[in-house]
Amino acid sequence: MSSHGLKRKLGWLELGLYLGGVTLLVVFFLIRADGERQRQEGILAFKKAVDSQVELKDPLSGESLLASVSTPNQELWAKKRIAEYEESLKIVSAPPLAVMTIDRLGIQVPVYDGADDFNLNRGVARIKGTAAIDQQGNLGIAGHRDGFFRGLKDISIGDNIELQSARGTVVYAVSSIDIVDPTDISVLAPTSEKTMTLVTCYPFYFVGHAPKRYIVTAVAEHLLANN
Repeated sequence: MSSHGLKRKLGWLELGLYLGGVTLLVVFFLIRADGERQRQEGILAFKKAVDSQVELKDPLSGESLLASVSTPNQELWAKKRIAEYEESLKIVSAPPLAVMTIDRLGIQVPVYDGADDFNLNRGVARIKGTAAIDQQGNLGIAGHRDGFFRGLKDISIGDNIELQSARGTVVYAVSSIDIVDPTDISVLAPTSEKTMTLVTCYPFYFVGHAPKRYIVTAVAEHLLANN
C-alpha cells in the first residue's frame, strides 16, 4: 500500500474515532438530563400528593411552604456514590414520604420508606421498625456518609432539622451526637417524645466498611401545622 493510501486510511480511522467519541458524549449527557428530569418529577409527585390533601402555607406570610428541593451539592461525595445516585434517577418509583432540610449544612433531601440500597442511593430513608413519619416516638433515618449525609460531620448541638410531610413541617433541634458500634441498636429504641435519630457510617472518610456509626439525635420543638 502506498504512503498516500495509508495516510488516507488513517485519516478515516481518526475521523471515525472522533465521531464515535462525540456520539458517546451526547448519549452521556442525554442520560444525565433524563435522570435529573426523573428526580424533579419525583419531587413534583411528592408536592402533588401533599397538595391533594391540604395546602401548606406559612401562617404569617401566607406563602407556600413547599419549596423546591434543590439539586444536591455533590462536592464532598465519593465518585461511586455520585454514580449510584445518577443510576437511581433512571428508575421511576414512588414519591418520598417527606423532605428533610438542614439549612446550616446545606442539606435538603427526600426521605423514602425503607433503608435498602435503592432508596439510599437516591436520598435518605426511614428505618423500618422505627416510628412512622408524623407519629410520636423515635423516627430513625439512615443515609450514606459519602453522599447526602456527608455534611453531618459538621452538625452541632442545637442545629435545627426540618421534616416536611403531608401534615406539615416539624422542626427538630439536635440534642446529642454519639459514635457507637454497629451492633448498638439502643439508639433506635422507642421514645415517649417525638424524636428523630439520624444514622450514618463513621469515620466519614474511612476507606472500606466503616467500623462505627455516627448518631445524631434530635427532639421535636414545634410543628408548623396545616390549617
